[in-house]
Amino acid sequence: MKYLIRSDQGGLSGLGYVVMFAPLGFVLLMGFGFNKLSSTALTGIFLLYSMIMGISLSFIFLAYTQSSIFQVFFISAAMFGVMALTGYTTKTDLTKLGSLMFMALIGIIIAALVNFFLKSDTLSYVISFISVIVFTGLTAYDVQKLKNIGAGVEGGSESAAKLSIMGALTLYLDFINLFLALLRIFGNRRS
Repeated sequence: MKYLIRSDQGGLSGLGYVVMFAPLGFVLLMGFGFNKLSSTALTGIFLLYSMIMGISLSFIFLAYTQSSIFQVFFISAAMFGVMALTGYTTKTDLTKLGSLMFMALIGIIIAALVNFFLKSDTLSYVISFISVIVFTGLTAYDVQKLKNIGAGVEGGSESAAKLSIMGALTLYLDFINLFLALLRIFGNRRS
């Protein structure tokens, strides 16, 4: 697998770039095609996205020890579960928190792009810590948002089906990003 994704010169191969950027393409397709695509089409794209994302994330088994992956996965799942429950049960409106977290997410993306060229381990570490905070907050916000949207949508309708798929995508992204940030902080790299 490693040789399919990496070229002989050590950089990414053509397939490596496809695997790396395809998940982003699927997310954009789902977001921009939400009004035009049927719920069946969105479900198919989401399933395909999940498969490609699994392939894309397989690199972590090459970079980190299995025990650290499992430990970080369970920590991520616990944090995600607690924040989802908090977002679902709290009476506090988390809209302002969501806006702040979204602005911080834009900052993370910009910082990650800058660090792509700088290749600073310190900046990468700082980005990971901020990412944990942001995706923890976004989990609570997104669950509350989905709860509020669900209360206003007629169950069983095409609109409800499409919104549930997009909600699943949102929470999936929150979890994956939380997991990856925690893995960068606490994961033990293979030697």
